[in-house]
Amino acid sequence: MTESVPPMTSQERPAMPRGRLNLSGKLLLLTIPLVMIAEVLIYVPSIANFSVNRLNDRIAAANTAALVLDAAPAGMVPDSLARSILQSIGARAVAIKTGQQRRLLAVADMPPAVVRDIDMRTMNVWEAIVDSFSMMLERGDGVIRIIGPAPQGEQFIEVVVDEAPLRRAMYRFSSNVLLLSLGFAIATAGLIYLALHFLFVRPMRRMTANLIAFHENPESADRAIVPSNRADEIGVAERELADMQHDLVSMLHQKSHLAALGLAVSKINHDLRNLLASSQLLSDQLASVPDPRVQRFAPKLLRSLERAIAFCQSTLSYGKVQEARPERRMVAVEPIINEVRESAGIATDPDIVWSNAIERGLVVDADPDQLFRVLLNLVRNAFQALEGQPHADIAPKQIRIAGRREGAVAVLEISDTGPGIPEQARAHLFEAFQGSSRDGGTGLGLAIAAELIKAHGGQIDLVEGTIGATFRIVIPDRTIPLHQLRQERSRA
Repeated sequence: MTESVPPMTSQERPAMPRGRLNLSGKLLLLTIPLVMIAEVLIYVPSIANFSVNRLNDRIAAANTAALVLDAAPAGMVPDSLARSILQSIGARAVAIKTGQQRRLLAVADMPPAVVRDIDMRTMNVWEAIVDSFSMMLERGDGVIRIIGPAPQGEQFIEVVVDEAPLRRAMYRFSSNVLLLSLGFAIATAGLIYLALHFLFVRPMRRMTANLIAFHENPESADRAIVPSNRADEIGVAERELADMQHDLVSMLHQKSHLAALGLAVSKINHDLRNLLASSQLLSDQLASVPDPRVQRFAPKLLRSLERAIAFCQSTLSYGKVQEARPERRMVAVEPIINEVRESAGIATDPDIVWSNAIERGLVVDADPDQLFRVLLNLVRNAFQALEGQPHADIAPKQIRIAGRREGAVAVLEISDTGPGIPEQARAHLFEAFQGSSRDGGTGLGLAIAAELIKAHGGQIDLVEGTIGATFRIVIPDRTIPLHQLRQERSRA
């Protein structure tokens, strides 16, 4: 038998370790890198596009200069003018190729060795990205040759430029993009953080705080969460949590009620057993009186006292909510029905008609004492329902009990012509303290009957569509192994 572990108090419950990030901190740390990754994905093509545009600008300026230089007669352009033109376009030399001939249109000073050739005619996106980052990561003041389409049907034009000015321009663009990206990243991360905080983190904190408060006092209905009107998953979770907490509060109240009731019943049974034992001694003496009327009722009185003493003893012995295991055997139903009628007081009430429709010779595989208790509870409920009804000539007060055998199953039905079971009592009809249909009732009778029938492997149900209330009991016979049956037959 395992021992139950008591719940932890608020002092014993482990607190959240200090120094660890809460949900908001984790959300913030997750938002910032995602925004920065998005900014990087924007920056990479942006710097490549900037580099391509600057190179195309050099090609366009070189084409304009080539038109001016090529329009002049050969050798008629002064060196000073050529240098001015090259300086205005930021180039060291401009050359053009026509057919198989390559002409140097203008040159300022003899440039150093070219470190890289960039052909704008065949450049794709990936090459533009690689070239732009290669140019930014290099050091030194080398020169590059840019090759692009030439005007007026020439094959191509070449322009030699310094790499350092282009690199500095790319650095300025990168710094501007970086500052702008940081601003956008901070603003975007803040907006995303606030949106997620109000949409998810705050409701989660509210639910967490409510769970902690409810855990400290789960029997208080005031600690249950008040769900919001949200229609999303958070709203569904809040409503389900509220329903679960209310069900738990109701169940704990019922458990406390049952525990208190169990203690009270144990105390009452202890004293009642002693009183019944004394009554049994007096009944034994009464049985020796030779009066015929006394001799007629004394055995029934003794049997009732013995049953009551046995029931009290079983309650004290087990001390549990569940009933004792049934001691089943094949018993005749009709004698039990007659005893139930007399015990319920129906035989002495002329206003109630008793109808016995038990199949002749019907036997049931059941514990006779427990079957008596089940039938007595149902008949007493029917009797109490009819007692409060006014007299009517059209529908007389009647309690009818019927029984039949259907193969290996015995079926019993107890019905009355009373007001029936109210609709609000049907949902918890066989639950203790829940299924009472009259003022002052506890609902224990039907709960006890359902538990006893279930212990027999049977079923009890309320039959719909009948006048008054009709309960059907189904008790199947036990499955007896073949070797046990052979042993019983051999002993017989």
